[in-house]
Amino acid sequence: MLTRLGTALLLGTALCASAAHAQDRQRPVTAQDMDAAYEEAKTIVAQMQPEEKVRLTMGILALPLVPGAEIPEEALMSAGFVPGVPRLGIPALTETDGPLGVAYALGLRGDYATAMPAGIAMGATFNRDLAFAQGHAIGAEARAKGFNVLLAGGANLARDPRNGRTFEYISEDPLLTGQLIGWNIAGVQSNEIVSTIKHFALNGQETGRKFVDVQISDTAARESDLLAFQIGIEIGQPGSVMCAYNRVNGEQGCASDYLLNKVLKQDWGYRGWVMSDWGAVPGLYAAWNGLDQQSGSQLDPDTFFDDELLAAAEADSDHMKRLDDMNARVITGLIATGVLENPVATGGDIDWDANAAVARKAAEQGIVLLRNEGNALPLAANAESILVVGGYADSGVLSGGGSSQTHPEGGPAVSRPLSDSGAFSGFISEQYQRGAPLDAIRARKPEGSVRFRPGRYSSDAAALAAQSDVVIVFATQWMTEGVDVSDLSLPDGQDAAIARIAAANPNTIVVLETGGPVDMPWLDDVAAVIEAWYPGQGGAEAIAGVLFGEVNPSGRLPITFPRNVAQLPREDIPGMLEYDPDFAGNPPSPDSKLFTDYNIEGSDLGYRWNARQQQEALFPFGFGLSYTSFASSDLETDGASASFTLRNTGERAGATVGQVYLVSRDGEARQRLVGFERVELEPGAETTVNVEIDPRLLADWNGDGWTIAEGVYSFALGSDAETLGQSVDVQLPERSWTD
Repeated sequence: MLTRLGTALLLGTALCASAAHAQDRQRPVTAQDMDAAYEEAKTIVAQMQPEEKVRLTMGILALPLVPGAEIPEEALMSAGFVPGVPRLGIPALTETDGPLGVAYALGLRGDYATAMPAGIAMGATFNRDLAFAQGHAIGAEARAKGFNVLLAGGANLARDPRNGRTFEYISEDPLLTGQLIGWNIAGVQSNEIVSTIKHFALNGQETGRKFVDVQISDTAARESDLLAFQIGIEIGQPGSVMCAYNRVNGEQGCASDYLLNKVLKQDWGYRGWVMSDWGAVPGLYAAWNGLDQQSGSQLDPDTFFDDELLAAAEADSDHMKRLDDMNARVITGLIATGVLENPVATGGDIDWDANAAVARKAAEQGIVLLRNEGNALPLAANAESILVVGGYADSGVLSGGGSSQTHPEGGPAVSRPLSDSGAFSGFISEQYQRGAPLDAIRARKPEGSVRFRPGRYSSDAAALAAQSDVVIVFATQWMTEGVDVSDLSLPDGQDAAIARIAAANPNTIVVLETGGPVDMPWLDDVAAVIEAWYPGQGGAEAIAGVLFGEVNPSGRLPITFPRNVAQLPREDIPGMLEYDPDFAGNPPSPDSKLFTDYNIEGSDLGYRWNARQQQEALFPFGFGLSYTSFASSDLETDGASASFTLRNTGERAGATVGQVYLVSRDGEARQRLVGFERVELEPGAETTVNVEIDPRLLADWNGDGWTIAEGVYSFALGSDAETLGQSVDVQLPERSWTD
């Protein structure tokens, strides 16, 4: 942890007084810490009275959005509240949504928080240290505001780029996702608060999310989505795991004996507690299948984990043992993270400047340069006449909708409602965070002409484009929890507008603010494209910095950009045309039947799917351009680790991401990212990079554990998943083991 913490400090993250104990911990929470905490927790549970045993097992939504719901005075206006057991020194759980900052909660608290870039932007940094720093900053603010549980750690893999929550998650790859989310969780918990990891598991679409039944084999799940969670848990040891809304092979995620008992608690030995997602508990039986806590109980059909749970436990000794275990697991998470020893109090200091610096650094490192014909970027000094078009660039930068919505001081700069869908409609409105790219561009061209057009009508924008030296088009694709996008086009006629503007002026630069991949029918007609994702409160300065060359872009795509939806395993999201979307994710009815077959791609999603189908992406996983050039060479590996050389062959300082892929086994294509490292290099400088190779990335799940088959394994250096260089063959013996 010292390395991550030291880097976090260099990035500008200040340790506020309320989190000073994080310095004493000197390392992340470990599995051994969790085991020891569980033994201590059992001694506390032994002192609990029967009625006390159902306090920690049920929480409420602490927002006035459900008619008739009572919210205790001591609850903070936020996602959740669970009463404590003061007699035993167990504090109430005050829970705030994350993972991109302390959630705005419709502004009902009257406060604000540092707005970090989207999770997928963090994925694009390929930077473990920055993931830790971002988590530490968010956790510090949460603690200072009085929260001891942050609903963070979004680790679902991007199986479909049209998923409305793609922006919240990290990537399509289990190694990248697991490592970044693990260090992000470690950063959160360095403040002695609990972080979750969510949504466990296979939560790949918002359409019908409360009843869609994901079909997948144990082998495919273990080698993909579950592996991402497993790696994240091993590194971060979150105090809690949040289960998912969807069904998996017929079982509700929050009542899945397979996921919660078999995989998580038995095979992985996880000691913390499983909390439900809000409104995801189907009945009391979920407790016997591994669920430890009912969250947001007003949104469920009934309150199951209070009196009903206690009555069942008092009538059956096995159920009482289970209830004791449920309490012990909650207390374990509080002990291991330091919450029990150092309770949270409101009113802590927040270093807003330091946290803003982290947000800006994350935005800068997450921006991906996708196209740069004729070195159109960085902008030349003689580009005196600049036209900026669209994207509310005169007001702010786009953010993703739903429970993760965060805002800096002042609240949203612009808010466009999706619809008037009742109390929750504010959660699904298109909102822009403050910080206008137009202002940042004008600040860098004080003597030049910088004009702006909203882009509602392409005719006037095209006419002005013809009179300008450079056109910068801000194009947006809004995504939100609760609703998937039906295709990958830019909405509101933006594709046609870009094409018309580019026809008038080929020196057109497109800045994408999107939650994931989009189609680019105009790609060959524009000079440059940068993917800025949802860049958070530092986004305007980060974008302008890249445009004007103050920042050398270093982001790499954490998700494949397909040429069209026909390249995806499914051309349509199941149920997209069948069900009307709403914030609750299409509540189930007794006859609801919706299936998504993940066995089509199995564990081969994203770039792995493309390799299997022998198809080329529009932009592949790992892709990203720079204002300098790099070379990689001298790959050496024994299958357990790898080393290689990276060199800056250009004339500018910059950063690159070294990538090592498994590409085949005994001549059969089998692509896996097995190692990566982000490296900053001065012009002409080189460095040797060493990466460890997780053996699970080479193995097959055999039903009880992992097996590396005997054979010749081929590894290659790659600047992305499709641009592979030097390769090395390694003969590996057969090896089997269990987790």
